[in-house]
Amino acid sequence: MQVDKHDFAHDFPEFRDTIQTLKQNDGHFSRLFDEYHDVTHQIHGIEGNDINVSDDFFEELKTKRVRLKDELYQIMVKARQD
Repeated sequence: MQVDKHDFAHDFPEFRDTIQTLKQNDGHFSRLFDEYHDVTHQIHGIEGNDINVSDDFFEELKTKRVRLKDELYQIMVKARQD
């Protein structure tokens, strides 16, 4: 199975500058961003290496990634409005 790998900014090209600014100036955003990256790396590792994990664990990882992505997005939108 081929796994598409791209960074967070690829999903939100209109927020590239905002992402950079927030990573440098907002500790909370930066921690969430790093956590998102770590979870995504875990997911890609499981998918790309055909690692056997429980369905529940894998679904938890994917759910966590979606929640992190949503929270990061909300922060980016708010930062643009300020």
